[in-house]
Amino acid sequence: MPNPRIKADVRHQTKERACFRCEYCLSPETYSLTKFSIEHILPLSRSGNNSPDNLALSCQECNNLKSVQTEAVDPSTNESVPLFHPRQHQWAEHFCWSEDKLTMLGLTPTGRATIERLHLNRIGVVNLRSLLLLAHKHPPPTERQ
Repeated sequence: MPNPRIKADVRHQTKERACFRCEYCLSPETYSLTKFSIEHILPLSRSGNNSPDNLALSCQECNNLKSVQTEAVDPSTNESVPLFHPRQHQWAEHFCWSEDKLTMLGLTPTGRATIERLHLNRIGVVNLRSLLLLAHKHPPPTERQ
């Protein structure tokens, strides 16, 4: 297993690339009560590594819920599908915002399974989106996600 220590410059590049937002729920780190994690998309325990292509910025809740998972069940088809991969997938291909901009909707099996597995519409993140919407800081630009 590779050394889990990620170099400071790679950590900073990962945060900048993510625009300092969780790459799953899109919450901004600026408004979080806890520090975000640099997450291994393919976990070290599953032959992942510390290369920038395998790293994503993740809020603590998304990181905990994802854990070592790389797949989840699509609630519409009941089939196991890959989770959203921030380096390989485009956000807008798998997700969109509800009309009120507070909840994420899955457009594909991967989008639906990721929303379900990571609880991307959990009450805390929806409340944060509501406040950020009032402050004109939500929704974030999604072309980079």
